[in-house]
Amino acid sequence: MDYIIINRPFTLVVRNFKELKIWQKGFEIAVSCAKITNTFLRHEILRLVAQLNRACVSLPSNISEGSSRSSNKDYNRFIEISLSSGFEAET
Repeated sequence: MDYIIINRPFTLVVRNFKELKIWQKGFEIAVSCAKITNTFLRHEILRLVAQLNRACVSLPSNISEGSSRSSNKDYNRFIEISLSSGFEAET
């Protein structure tokens, strides 16, 4: 995996999340979710679609946000949150 190093008053290492297969799959899920929810009936849209879209978008978003964290502990926490979002969308 490529890392981007940003030199400021401190050194920040950023992972290139777009190369991660899990981010790519999460992004595909978010796009598929948006396409599917566009077919729902009007009265279903209010609650279910909004929640489903939030969960699906959260999946790749947390992976990319975690990629900017400098410690593996922080990074792993965001991966865990992303996994939870995937379970929420599946349910």
